Amino acid sequence: MWFVYAVLTTLIWGLAELFYKKAADPSEPYTHLKTCIWVGAVMGLHACYILATQDINYQPINLIKYLPVSAFYIVSMTCAFFGVRYIEVSLASPIENTSGALCTLMCVLLLGQTIELPSVVAISAIVCGILGIGFLENKNTQRKQKLGKTLAIIGFAMPFIYAILDACGTFLDIYYLDIATSPLVGVTEDNIEDIANTSYELTFCLCAIILYIYLKWKNLQFHLPQQKDKILAAICETAGQFTYVYAMSDNGAIAAPIISSVCVVPLVLSKIFLKEKLTLLQYFYISLIVIGIVVLAILEGD
Repeated sequence: MWFVYAVLTTLIWGLAELFYKKAADPSEPYTHLKTCIWVGAVMGLHACYILATQDINYQPINLIKYLPVSAFYIVSMTCAFFGVRYIEVSLASPIENTSGALCTLMCVLLLGQTIELPSVVAISAIVCGILGIGFLENKNTQRKQKLGKTLAIIGFAMPFIYAILDACGTFLDIYYLDIATSPLVGVTEDNIEDIANTSYELTFCLCAIILYIYLKWKNLQFHLPQQKDKILAAICETAGQFTYVYAMSDNGAIAAPIISSVCVVPLVLSKIFLKEKLTLLQYFYISLIVIGIVVLAILEGD
């Protein structure tokens, strides 16, 4: 079943990125915050379901204990929601998924870990792909003319900011999800992942409530027909987290490389449903990134 869950996670998260893009309205300045609200709401419902149906010995102090990790993840997702308003999802997704490679580099630089030559080659391929995309984007006068130079730069920077912040969250998770070093309270080998994930989801829900109050104070309306894509994205995001746990718990070494190819899914879906068009050179550099991500995941999983 782990293989089924791994494939489902890849497809569901890829579908979520498609809905994130469909929900992104460049003309609406707060659309990324509305997306955050729906994601937080669905995650909050899922967390409540876990607390009501499973005995994970959850203690509320873990909300505060896990807050540094939750903050990195939530802010990174907010940046991604903002950026996808202005940049193609087929371009943003591969860049965002380089967070795993960044986390590996952080482990090498900060924890003194070593990596083998094949991993260095994979990371080099990712770096070359990113530099190539950046070079092509710098020559993209069409986006600058459409959005203005400042907004075009900010929009293109968001996937990179996401990757950095998400990598920081993942790096901290190495510490938080190690039973020997975790500051989380009441954790065991059996419940530590559930407690961490529940803390993250409840924190996201609290942020959603604060954002909702803020937008209502700004007299902004939430008309459900216009929120459909945001709601579907939130459901896919949370469902992907659910299947991810089961995929990784049984055979994570093989499941991880499968899930790391998630950026291929929005690449295909955006081509079919959003009619996004990239140049051959852009596809070449994206291919370098995707291949580097998958190879690195395989090597690190061994």
